[in-house]
Amino acid sequence: MLTVGIDVGSISAKAAVIQDGELLGGKVILTGYNARNAGKNVYDKLLADHNIDPAMVDRVVATGYGRKSVEFADKAITEITCHAAGAHFQDPSVRSVIDIGGQDSKAISLDSAGRVNDFAMNDKCAAGTGRFLEVMARALEVDLDVFGEMSLKADAPAAISSLCTVFAESEVISLLARGEKRENIIAGIHESIGSRVLAMAKRVGVAEPVMMTGGVAKNIGVVKALESRAGVVIEVSPNAQINGAIGAALLAANGP
Repeated sequence: MLTVGIDVGSISAKAAVIQDGELLGGKVILTGYNARNAGKNVYDKLLADHNIDPAMVDRVVATGYGRKSVEFADKAITEITCHAAGAHFQDPSVRSVIDIGGQDSKAISLDSAGRVNDFAMNDKCAAGTGRFLEVMARALEVDLDVFGEMSLKADAPAAISSLCTVFAESEVISLLARGEKRENIIAGIHESIGSRVLAMAKRVGVAEPVMMTGGVAKNIGVVKALESRAGVVIEVSPNAQINGAIGAALLAANGP
């Protein structure tokens, strides 16, 4: 059986293809202003990359904030369920998932079968998300891709007291004006994210092993900040960004 999962997020659209329980690959593109087009485009590009004829696809499941815009999907499933399934597929021992995406963050508690025990979600504010990091990168005039490595060179992380994106941006600009090193400011930003996300995760419990998923998982600075505050080692899969799409593809194979 060949199934595809499509995860349409606010910043990026992801797709994954699974055949008979084996992950064949994934694809990530920018969502842009049209979620409907993004879902179709990432699907088409994924199939083209793997020389898969659309007629070969048995089922498609969509997830993410733009899941309802994927009109050709057989079913739409919430990202909480899909991220749990994807994490369990990548490491069946995982009991907690921390997902930081473009516009929200989630903490999920799993049972031994990969089912959701409990979850908490921040979708009311951009603070602590990929969008928050984008705003901070623009304020610092630093490429977001190097944020993680730069923060590891900090000697004294700056204190970022505001959790509001607008006020935090003002703080960052003020710190720059006072001559604070960019490395220290970035480390402070990561510390503030770690504090906010861990407080949310503690509401559902942080049981080991812990896996981090979502695009922000590629930022080693955020991962280290979370590890330091939680006192646990956090696993980051090479497929962290497409985890939700992997879960959707799995559920496409298993569900009705």
